[in-house]
Amino acid sequence: MPVDPILTAFIPIPPLPADIDFAAFREQDNANTAALVAQVAEPGPDVADKRIVEIPVTDGVISLAIYRPTLDDGALPVHLYFHGGGWVAGTGLSPFTDIIGRERAIGGHCVAITVDYRKAPEFQHPTPLNDCQTALKWVVDHADEIGVDPDFITVGGASAGANLAAALCIKNRDENGPAIAFQLLEAPAVDLTLSLPSHADPDLGSQYALHHPDVETLVVTYLGEDGDPTDPYASPLHAKSHVGLPPAYIMPSEFDLLRDDGAAYAEKLNDAGVPAISSLQQGHIHPSSGFTKVLPIARAWREEALTVLRQVNAGHLDQVVPVGATS
Repeated sequence: MPVDPILTAFIPIPPLPADIDFAAFREQDNANTAALVAQVAEPGPDVADKRIVEIPVTDGVISLAIYRPTLDDGALPVHLYFHGGGWVAGTGLSPFTDIIGRERAIGGHCVAITVDYRKAPEFQHPTPLNDCQTALKWVVDHADEIGVDPDFITVGGASAGANLAAALCIKNRDENGPAIAFQLLEAPAVDLTLSLPSHADPDLGSQYALHHPDVETLVVTYLGEDGDPTDPYASPLHAKSHVGLPPAYIMPSEFDLLRDDGAAYAEKLNDAGVPAISSLQQGHIHPSSGFTKVLPIARAWREEALTVLRQVNAGHLDQVVPVGATS
């Protein structure tokens, strides 16, 4: 289908400036995001409890926002969510991420935790990933305190956050970390070599939300000038093995430079015996899943994601990604 007509007022999104002052860029991006959320996003539902905690990480601290849907049900499944922003922007505490935390807690009937990992270029790979791993371990160590089941953990994220979620699953497997039951990846970036066909599509790389030169800049900013884009903890698609990873539900946007990442990753997982589905979100551009106030297909995206998470948390994983699933 064509790009949703409602989105035509928003595209193409302007490219990044040539010389980025990242502190100023983040400040302006946060202000723009807050204004956009008020314009296009439905507010998140009320939760029984929300609190923000600071946890220690290597050479610093990061914040987690913890959303609990009910005070009555004892230990609940827990969902860790990693926000997007090209590894350089966005926060785990932004108005948009707050909506996600509330929606996941209520709609998925779980404790949802949004993670404010540190950003490049000040904190390049692997620091953001390590922050996410530290958050995972903190949740397990404090499971009784925050009322979660440490044996039922799911992870999710959008764009760069989906990259971190997928990479965390690989790193966690390699290091025999806490069991992760499931990964929900939205518009994921899983191939930082930028070699899949959609990355070479001139329309996808210029006419919508992500511009190819900007993505190249963001990858270098995240990895560093000498970084390896085939590192499996940076490019999950390039892991030597995908055996033993958590089942996955992957939601790429149709009009997105990253479109082919989702299908390619689902194929890799399936080839390794990991149940995975790539569900193409038709009519969407890269960031439009949050446009729930104005865009019916954004509300459909939200309901699909929440239905998946709710079914997984209820123990119906086989109904979501049955063994032998294909993309």
